[in-house]
Amino acid sequence: MKKALVVMACVAALAGCMRPTDRGQQYVDGRFESILTPVPQVVSESPRDFSLFNEQLAEVTANSPSLVAEHQAVYQRLRAWLDAGGEIEALADYGLGVNQMAGGDDFGNVMFTGYFSPVIEMRHQPDALFRYPVYAKPPCGDDCPDRAAIYAGALDGQGLELGYSASLIDSFIMEVQGSGFVHFGDNDQLEYFAYGGKNGHPYVSIGKVLIERGEVPREEMSLKAIQEWVAAHSKDEVRELLEQNPSYVFFTPKAADPVSGTAGIPLKAGASVAADRRYLPMGSVLLAEVPQLDEQGKWTGEHVLKLLMALDTGGAVKENHLDLYHGMGRKAGEQAGHYKHFGRVWKLDALAPQMVSQP
Repeated sequence: MKKALVVMACVAALAGCMRPTDRGQQYVDGRFESILTPVPQVVSESPRDFSLFNEQLAEVTANSPSLVAEHQAVYQRLRAWLDAGGEIEALADYGLGVNQMAGGDDFGNVMFTGYFSPVIEMRHQPDALFRYPVYAKPPCGDDCPDRAAIYAGALDGQGLELGYSASLIDSFIMEVQGSGFVHFGDNDQLEYFAYGGKNGHPYVSIGKVLIERGEVPREEMSLKAIQEWVAAHSKDEVRELLEQNPSYVFFTPKAADPVSGTAGIPLKAGASVAADRRYLPMGSVLLAEVPQLDEQGKWTGEHVLKLLMALDTGGAVKENHLDLYHGMGRKAGEQAGHYKHFGRVWKLDALAPQMVSQP
């Protein structure tokens, strides 16, 4: 009996020490003490694909002289490094230093989620189908109504309605993404609804609510899973679920220009991320092992090394968390909704002149 207890204790201890790997986690760099840690070089055996970076950098160059001036040394050295073949072993030769992100577990595993630009159908005037208003921000200061009050009509009669959706969940998804494209079927007009502010109430994840209620298993949670739950439940049940998140996002309509992030730069799918600007200022360049997912949202066992730019922010994107932009429309939404996986990330900086060796 005593021997059995010892064996069971050893098994329990080993289980407690096990580190998950099912979402792309790796444990190859030891433990980090700070969110960004200088490291001598990047060591990665992942396949490389830097093909989208120059397109995103071109958008920065064309649209933001201030970002170019702020990051000029990094951008110039990156161009030279890429022109010479982009070998990660040669980063320091081109005056590029690297700071590795610690990840939420302090072992370098940075969470990647995904976001996209929805395209939803709306009408300028309400009817029996298109009856859910989308609002501009009211002059409520720090005393804005919460979501439940807004759904109950707290903003009616103030002239804030930008249009009417046929689906609460479609409007909600656009809120979560922070912006989206709207097609007005009554005059075949396409507009871009940019982020116009929040009501100031805390954000609560409805995915987390569904998990806690036992409605969707944690390992199966995704945007697609939420949409399937919505399709299987009544409008009243959907509204009750959405009201668990008191936060509400307002919008500002604009012409249907390219999707831009907080930095005001048009975003390229697969080349830009939303990040915490306290650690990754707008315009920062990241070398990242991006986890690859299959059509079911499962990790394929592979990462691809990419160059990304931090050009957006998000209320839920804090510290060791990057939100990868996936593009526009339903397919992009399905792909983005699966992402809650991990990869290693390095911020690239310009080395001081005395630290630069010649290639």
